[in-house]
Amino acid sequence: MRIGLLRELTSLRRRYSDWLLTLLTMLLLIMFVFIPLQAAGMTFFQGFGLLVLLAIIAGAMVISINPKALAVMSVAFITNLLVIGFRPLPYDVHIVSGCWLIITLTLSLVVGRAVFGRGRVTYHRIVGAVLLYLLIALAFMMLFSFVGASFDDAFRGLTFEYDSALASRLLYFSLITLTSTGYGDVVPVHPLAQSLCSLEAIIGQLYPAILLARLVSLESVANQAQNR
Repeated sequence: MRIGLLRELTSLRRRYSDWLLTLLTMLLLIMFVFIPLQAAGMTFFQGFGLLVLLAIIAGAMVISINPKALAVMSVAFITNLLVIGFRPLPYDVHIVSGCWLIITLTLSLVVGRAVFGRGRVTYHRIVGAVLLYLLIALAFMMLFSFVGASFDDAFRGLTFEYDSALASRLLYFSLITLTSTGYGDVVPVHPLAQSLCSLEAIIGQLYPAILLARLVSLESVANQAQNR
């Protein structure tokens, strides 16, 4: 039975791996929309966001067919559910951030192997590279959460107590740091927070200029060769 399931997943991976990169990107963008809506008091979107995360994990399983990756993300997802369901727990900000960081890093490895693996560079792989860019923002969001929950006044303009607004503010801060927008309403004060912001800003500038541009050029060359 297990061999049959692996064969089925392998077949799905061959047929839909590239297409799933686009789907996962759309699901993550939906989650980015739901997080601020949850902060606005719409609790319905918290449960819906967890369903979207579950769909992302399922899609990653098809892309990777690696049982270890599935196990790691599943344990982190279940732990996250338990923390949310049994609040308040001590250091729950650390636990939730840790669970999301594990899911984000594992998903990044799965998507990275699909995007930069063997095969022709397609439109879906370019979208997958955009997904990796968004996952960078999500990973740094969790790192900022760790720092803010561990050190008092690590950020000016953020209060690190577990509530629906914290995730929205952290995501907002991570995205404006990654894109070097920097509105200035949230300011890193602790040296570790400042170092993380500097690192994210550097990655945010170099990633599109080097990796994304390279993938787009390879896709263009492949299309030209195919049309000849």
